[in-house]
Amino acid sequence: MVPGRRTLTAILMAIVMLTTGPGSAAYGLTIKEEKELAKEYIKVLRRHLNLIDDPIIVDYVNQIGQQILSKMPPQPFEYNFYVIDEEVFNAFATPGGHIFVFTGLIAAMDREEQLAGLLAHEIGHVKSRHISEKIERAGNLNKAAYAGMLAGMLLGLAGAPEAGQALMMGSTAGVQTMMLAYSRGDESEADQLGLNSMYRAGYDGTGMVEMFEIMRSKQWFGADEIPTWVMTHPAVDERIVYVRNRVEAYNRKYGQPEPVDPMPFVRVHTRLVTKYGDPKIALNRFRKAYEEDPSDPIRNFQYGLILARVDQRAKAIEHLNKALEAYPLDASILGALGTVYFQDGQYEKAQTMLQGAVGAAPRDAEYRFYLGRIQQEMGQYNEAIATFRAILVYHPRHLPTHFFLGKAYSQMGRRGDAFFHLGLYYYGKGQRKKAAFQLEKALSMTDDAKRRQEIQKLLANLDEAAKKKKKPREPARRGPRP
Repeated sequence: MVPGRRTLTAILMAIVMLTTGPGSAAYGLTIKEEKELAKEYIKVLRRHLNLIDDPIIVDYVNQIGQQILSKMPPQPFEYNFYVIDEEVFNAFATPGGHIFVFTGLIAAMDREEQLAGLLAHEIGHVKSRHISEKIERAGNLNKAAYAGMLAGMLLGLAGAPEAGQALMMGSTAGVQTMMLAYSRGDESEADQLGLNSMYRAGYDGTGMVEMFEIMRSKQWFGADEIPTWVMTHPAVDERIVYVRNRVEAYNRKYGQPEPVDPMPFVRVHTRLVTKYGDPKIALNRFRKAYEEDPSDPIRNFQYGLILARVDQRAKAIEHLNKALEAYPLDASILGALGTVYFQDGQYEKAQTMLQGAVGAAPRDAEYRFYLGRIQQEMGQYNEAIATFRAILVYHPRHLPTHFFLGKAYSQMGRRGDAFFHLGLYYYGKGQRKKAAFQLEKALSMTDDAKRRQEIQKLLANLDEAAKKKKKPREPARRGPRP
């Protein structure tokens, strides 16, 4: 059995066990069962998806989601938000509060309110437990077929279409119809809940209308060209009218919320487009925008970032300095300029800029990371170690930090600490042999009980993973030859 089929079989069996067990009267799954089902999905989706682990992007999306949730009643789930590196218009939610957004969709947005509208809508589906309600409405339909359809749909949405279609083909037409689209009632409820939570969080509901319009703009040709989000979230045209009317009513009654600061979205959006998108497309896009208004500091910022990516550092520095003149205390511009100076070998200028960026955004991993790199390059090893350790307070799994912290400890002659952090780096990278070597060395050099316990746990995990990999496969059964 190939690895893909093993994972699909595992998830299908997990769903079958959950859906055939006792549920609550109101939903097909209890809260506990839905949480367990979510764990199974996340394990599979993490294997199949190209998830972005960039703290600047992921933290920003999570901050918006948590801001919306903070104005809602207590939720039974711990919500998590993920960004998938795929140039497609899509977003989806799984049971248990896991919400995924594709880079292609974020790249098509213009402002934070649109992203907030999307997240609020998906939160509405999770809060209302629409997938659990579908299980309840399935009635006497075959649960295994239902489980296969749900697994196939999520894997298909998540960028594994062949694996998803394989499961979907085995499902009944009735289940396919039920699973491929939320009902209009589901959509209306998610829109209303999302819109209410947006206003409570301080967002203009027009962002949700604009988000729907972005989705609708992709319906150019046939069904193959329509985003999956549109097919699984039906009646977009009707909902645009409904939500727009609700927004106008809200604004008349309560007043239109103040626009949010545009710079956080500009910073993340530009980073996403320049770092993860096609650099030629991004260069053309931001050059045209700059040429339309050369005095606009935001357009200089965007153009400067993409110029840096294509190694035109002198021009990048020129445009980023223009942006800095308008926003002298902006962490994103200071950080971007400091990073380009670092790449250009101008360490003193880079250090000044990055110190300003860290002061303005102390929890930002990237600015502090490059500051540590500069300190390391300049022989300031104690300062570099302190800088890298500060990153791990907020981002304990930031693997590049563990790598360079290990190097800094090595340069200081602290071999035990160096082996430990290099071991964490290779462990996070999934390089078992290198991780085991480094961690065993670290274990032999430390007397700290807490660290020894942590290392022993990591080594045990590596041993378990190695045993699973070596486990012999069951030979395929052969039938009689014709």
